[in-house]
Amino acid sequence: MIVVFGSINLDLIFPLPFLPAAGETVLTRSVRIEPGGKGANQAVAAARDGARVVMAGAVGRDALAGTAFAGLREAGVDLSRVVESDEGTGVAAVCVDRAGNNAIAVGSGANLAARADQVDDALLGPGTTLLVQMETDAEQVAYLIRRARARGARVVLNLAPAGPLPMETLRQVDVLVVNESEAAWLAAHLDTAPDAAALREALDVDTVRTLGGDGTNFAAGSETGLVPAYPVEPVDTTGAGDCFTGVLAAALDRGASLPDAIRRASVAGALACTRVGAQASLPQADEIDLAIRNL
Repeated sequence: MIVVFGSINLDLIFPLPFLPAAGETVLTRSVRIEPGGKGANQAVAAARDGARVVMAGAVGRDALAGTAFAGLREAGVDLSRVVESDEGTGVAAVCVDRAGNNAIAVGSGANLAARADQVDDALLGPGTTLLVQMETDAEQVAYLIRRARARGARVVLNLAPAGPLPMETLRQVDVLVVNESEAAWLAAHLDTAPDAAALREALDVDTVRTLGGDGTNFAAGSETGLVPAYPVEPVDTTGAGDCFTGVLAAALDRGASLPDAIRRASVAGALACTRVGAQASLPQADEIDLAIRNL
């Protein structure tokens, strides 16, 4: 079972000819409204890959919450640990250019009202994988990591967006997932190199560093390596990292080794880049299986 503690957002997606510079206005003909949030995206990705998923988070008492929930409900995610807040449901403005690159601004809203005690102790045993990100309150994330580690759960931390956590908390994580910018931020704070091996040595935590089209660099115990990217023509990279992380957690929860989990997650993340949207782009397990067979 996977427990996801994280953000639940409504995404406003602006397809643009190019991303605006500071002070620049770029017009687009239409705007799409879709469910999103790193936590919700990762929960849906894991559920579509066959995992049993429990979501813990917070939404507002507003009309936006229903749309934000839509993908989670469709994927069969357990929403019994989601609460309502007086703050509005989180909203993200996602700008996507013709090359599939994106720039995102997030209004956290109710996400900052999510509390670690929404996750019962009974859910945090050896049969659980806890998956957390950094779009909720960092103190609550740290507290939940400590509780999960004490009860024998596997902990996967996606340090996204990059933000500070106590060193003792980082060292209680089983698998750390970062992209290039997050790895660089963390390396600067640890006074080390940004590659997976250096981060693993500094933290004593298995580390996965995603490199987009250049693949995935990892360090697990004494093993290091680079998993090549699955080749695709990207249409929209929004949600690809969340897809990778959710499928990685699902594979680990099923007992896969970290290198094997990365290979599956890499294919899933690449498939997500071939479609528009965050949750709308997340592949089903049989699609991932077919792509792997065709490698």
